[in-house]
Amino acid sequence: MLSELRAYSVHMLTATGAVWSMLALLAAVDGNWDMMFVWLVVAFLVDGIDGPMARKYDVRSNAPQIDGVLLDLIIDYLTYVFIPAYALFASGLLPGWTGWVVIIIITFASALYFADTRMKTKDNSFAGFPACWNMVALVIFALRPEFWVSLLLVVVLAATMFTPLKFIHPVRTRRWRALSLPVALAWTFFAGWAAWVDFHPQSWAHWGLVLTSIYLLGAGIAQQLVPARS
Repeated sequence: MLSELRAYSVHMLTATGAVWSMLALLAAVDGNWDMMFVWLVVAFLVDGIDGPMARKYDVRSNAPQIDGVLLDLIIDYLTYVFIPAYALFASGLLPGWTGWVVIIIITFASALYFADTRMKTKDNSFAGFPACWNMVALVIFALRPEFWVSLLLVVVLAATMFTPLKFIHPVRTRRWRALSLPVALAWTFFAGWAAWVDFHPQSWAHWGLVLTSIYLLGAGIAQQLVPARS
């Protein structure tokens, strides 16, 4: 009985992501971008801890009536794809036709990627960019590059979603996890702080975001270039 209760509690924790995504969407509709990202960071934290908890309490055996993988994908599409795409479109950071291009590319390509049965590699990394548009959007909001830089970044990352390039999962990719997990936690801290101070251009959190983002984007590719010792 206790095992089942714990397992269903994990599903309920995962389902709170739908609540955080709704709060983020309401903030986005009001143009309250800093609070939108605060809620998305909360959802990001939940997404980071519910997976290990699901494996610890064996939700597949103890709570099989709910498909945890499907539940996670539904919420991930909202928090990682749908809301960030709307934010990039509605914020004016990508004006005119560029906003339309970005919102179409992100939502269309990510829907295909989420349904791709080859998205996970043998070492629990991702094959192709894992549609983490919430992270991309937050960095764009913080740094506010020229619109063509943002457009190019979105196009390139979307293209890599359908390539064999590897992107790590900070928790599940065992290789370099002792470094990757602290970097991911640091990114979350910098992201939360940047949003909390309303993306102030002089915030020191921006440098932390840049450095940790570079690592998280490049670590998997670096692992492909430098094979593990047998």
